[in-house]
Amino acid sequence: MAAGLLLGLPLLGAWMFVDEPLWIYFDFPPEPGRIDHAPFSWPVFWVLALLIAACLAPFAVRGLRVFLQGRRINAKAQPLEAFPAWGHAGIAVGAVAWIFSWTRFSWFGAWQPYTFPLLWLGYIIIVNALCQRRTGACRMLAQPRFFALLFLASAVFWWFFEYLNRFVLNWYYVDVDMFGPAGYIFYATICFSTVLPAVWSTADLIASYPFFRHAFADFIPLRPRHSGLAAGTLLTAAAAGLFLLPAYPNWLFPLLWVSPLLIIVCFQAIAGRPHLFSPVARGQWQRLVCFATAALVCGFFWEMWNFYSLARWEYSIPFVHGFEVFEMPLPGYAGYLPFGLECAAVGDIVQRQVATRRQGK
Repeated sequence: MAAGLLLGLPLLGAWMFVDEPLWIYFDFPPEPGRIDHAPFSWPVFWVLALLIAACLAPFAVRGLRVFLQGRRINAKAQPLEAFPAWGHAGIAVGAVAWIFSWTRFSWFGAWQPYTFPLLWLGYIIIVNALCQRRTGACRMLAQPRFFALLFLASAVFWWFFEYLNRFVLNWYYVDVDMFGPAGYIFYATICFSTVLPAVWSTADLIASYPFFRHAFADFIPLRPRHSGLAAGTLLTAAAAGLFLLPAYPNWLFPLLWVSPLLIIVCFQAIAGRPHLFSPVARGQWQRLVCFATAALVCGFFWEMWNFYSLARWEYSIPFVHGFEVFEMPLPGYAGYLPFGLECAAVGDIVQRQVATRRQGK
């Protein structure tokens, strides 16, 4: 049902409100420039900046207070294990891929556009090695079946965002003409498959630091009095936003990052199932903070490695396209925070399916 809404509602809105053939939303690769984005606006920039600051302020204040107090969970630090040998292999893969991604050797030119997945494969191995060193375990080795399925789920997961982006065109790809439609789909799918493993691995590493557990395990509890009504209202609002997205892309583009999360969680809440925000009723925010922070960390590396890559993406964001850090306008990094929660929600669905199949056997 969630997938049906994400796929069908924007297309239905485009059919009703946009005077263009629907096939333009299925071009491979997508063509930039079809939507006339609003120019930079200081009032909108400051309103959005203040809204982001207001949302993050309670977490920043709590984190700073705990940091200054210097409180610790354990009296003694856990001894660290040796950095595993396979972690050094990840460093080698990442370093070589980084060098060839950012240089322009003529003899390597035909292969240079294909370096991006290797960068992220190296990153994923390195982060799991750091988890192994800090905690004595990592998800890549402890849950190999689930971890492998994350790659498959990730490819489908990010294609949903690519599809939704067709209706707002906030990002587009340059220097990808050499792939052709079929090659573009194949190579893009390989790149997209690294998203969930990277975010989940980074979240595991962040969660290994006691600070996050201590600061946000007993934070602000949120208990809606009528949870079913609240879920239904949010679901309706998210669905309406997706439906109107093609008609008002300059104003509703943030819903691209928020609506999928709301739809997934609201369906789970209406069905009476546990969801990503269930622990928040007890004031337990640490997992949400870890995943949001993990996506922001991965976002930094995504944007940095993209900046000097041969085949890359660029942005065109209404009202706030300014103050770029690499290619991304500074306010755009806030989109990584809900994106991290979406990564957690989708990974949880995969994990439950793995557990259900194991119990069935």
